[in-house]
Amino acid sequence: MRLPSLTHLRCFESAARHQSFTAAGEELGLTQSAVSKKVKELEADLGFDLFQRAGRGVVLTPAGQGLAADLELDLAGLRATMQKAAAAGAGRSALRIAVLPAFANLWLIPRLPDFFERYPKVELSFSTRLEPFDFARETFDLAVHYGLDNWPGTHMAPLFGEEMVPVCAPGFYAGHKLEQPVNLAQAPLLHLESRAGAWAEWFERAGLAGAPRQDGRYFDQHSMVIAAAAAGLGAAIVPYDMVAREIAAGDLLRIPGPALESRKRYYLVRPHGPVPEAVQKLEGWMRKQLRTRPD
Repeated sequence: MRLPSLTHLRCFESAARHQSFTAAGEELGLTQSAVSKKVKELEADLGFDLFQRAGRGVVLTPAGQGLAADLELDLAGLRATMQKAAAAGAGRSALRIAVLPAFANLWLIPRLPDFFERYPKVELSFSTRLEPFDFARETFDLAVHYGLDNWPGTHMAPLFGEEMVPVCAPGFYAGHKLEQPVNLAQAPLLHLESRAGAWAEWFERAGLAGAPRQDGRYFDQHSMVIAAAAAGLGAAIVPYDMVAREIAAGDLLRIPGPALESRKRYYLVRPHGPVPEAVQKLEGWMRKQLRTRPD
């Protein structure tokens, strides 16, 4: 069949994502009626409905849902292709990397100035992916994965294990006399919602009597827990490698006691096959960062 125009596809993808022709128009710089017209023309070309009316709004039909899911990947791949072409035209290489938000925000991005200083002709773009995906379907060059060595059809290079340690701000440390970890029993604690039992496990490993306080503040992202600890809101258990720089700089202090270790690790993942030079540079640079991380 004849391929629809990119304008029609972009209008549909945006309307499907927002479930609104008005919001799609605002995103694309078009009127609501222009978006609606493009979607109707696309439906005419395809021969079936993509949306159906629901009150004053619209919802995707089953066929529209399938097209929207596939089209999101196709447009992302097309954008990646154009980015690589633009980079090549400027004598550069471009890599597209799937990352976990906490790893990117707390470990990778703060170190990137050194990478770009060493390799100014390598461009990097990042997108969030929380679960394994098919490299043949999504146009990523690399991915960062947290879990076990079980991503089929890929090469997985271990980065580091997750060593969870208790930390807090210097003022909080002094105010609660945490050179004696037993005083944590009365100190405000910060909790990651997905690992609400971490403090109880740490108390047991540290040989502290009783249960930790459960009335502290809860967060759903490591980055928020770390920011709260740095602000002096409480003590937190966080991955050591995510706060190694803050500990080395004295912005956070490690509270004496054991570390909690997990069977899961962070991995750098790529598809099998030839390894482009730019990928080799990034992998080598990341390994060097691991060798020189603060203790």
